[in-house]
Amino acid sequence: MRASSDSSAEERLRRIELVTDTSLAHLDVDDLLREILARVRDVLGVDMATVLLLDPDGEELIATAAVGIDDDVKQGVRMPVGHGFAGAVLSCGQARVFNRVTDALLISRALRDNGIRSLAGAPMVAGGETIGVLCVGATREDGFDDQDAQLVRVAADRIASVSQVGSSRAERIAATVLQHSLLPGKLPAIPGATMDGRYVGGADHGIGGDWYDVFRLPSGRIGIVVGDVVGHGLSAAVVMGRLRSALRAYALDGEDPARVLHKLDRKVTHFEPDAMASVSYALYDPETAGLRFSLAGHLAPVMAQPGGRADVVEAPVDPPVGVEVSRRERRSTAIEVPPESVVCFYTDGLVERREQPIDIGLKALREAVTCAPADEVCASVMNRLVSSAPAGDDVTLLVLSRVAPAS
Repeated sequence: MRASSDSSAEERLRRIELVTDTSLAHLDVDDLLREILARVRDVLGVDMATVLLLDPDGEELIATAAVGIDDDVKQGVRMPVGHGFAGAVLSCGQARVFNRVTDALLISRALRDNGIRSLAGAPMVAGGETIGVLCVGATREDGFDDQDAQLVRVAADRIASVSQVGSSRAERIAATVLQHSLLPGKLPAIPGATMDGRYVGGADHGIGGDWYDVFRLPSGRIGIVVGDVVGHGLSAAVVMGRLRSALRAYALDGEDPARVLHKLDRKVTHFEPDAMASVSYALYDPETAGLRFSLAGHLAPVMAQPGGRADVVEAPVDPPVGVEVSRRERRSTAIEVPPESVVCFYTDGLVERREQPIDIGLKALREAVTCAPADEVCASVMNRLVSSAPAGDDVTLLVLSRVAPAS
């Protein structure tokens, strides 16, 4: 907002330059970013401030930290580069102000729902490389001027400097971005259906072993994977990356999900003897709307159909991959996904909470899954199960919907 009569431009600039002073050195990365953003919000008198980091491929911006409005961070929102306000800031490479924003600029539903009417932002540059965008917003039009834009630019420079520090905190930021880089950047287009996915790191841990994957096979069928490597930290993420690559390779050799998971189990047992993971692997045929899946120690998907409530699909659950048990045949389950139906895949972090039976989480999930386009289902599920009660473990969600998006 414009400077008040009792606060000079020089004083505001001085306060912005001190947002990363040494008093914050004891904080971890997440708390550090939130504290810096809180200071930026207070100095500028804005309603929200958020940091979006670029993924390693430079194709998407990941909502990483926010104050004022943090729904996008809680939901693990990823925004394609080149779209919306943040994309406009990256394109011009300098601080920008929009005092009458449109829906095309506010591609974040959370910003629209909370009445943000004006925005200011600047690219975050560290070591000569753009690593993300700092955005601030106000709930009234004409909320910013050129002086505000320059203050945002200075704040963006200060926040970007955090990533240059060769400390464990900076490494955790890189690890978080690495985790996101192992998720598919863009899900394949599926005739007659839509898909959307979310990943949010657990509140109690750093980088974890959850992942999801969606890929098209030579037959035209769509491979759908949700998995959870036991453990946390960099080692779990490394194992997760190996399992992801191996499963893709086995999927090319044969299209029975149970057979693919059998091969993955052999690989883990032999080459990763200390690793264990639960995996759900499914094949969707766009021509027949048939879905065939196999569960390796994983929770069964939830399905919603028109005229009825969502429910857990009945299916046998075989042992996780990497468990030394009798080598019985793994099993697959085949179902049809009728028009206007939705299938939801997820990891246990979505429905499990401390001192709460998992049935409560599953009930909440069934109530949140409705017959709607995939992105709307993801938003509904994350709002119901994560935004109100943050998970201690990683959360992964993947939705297949045969509901046509609104035109």
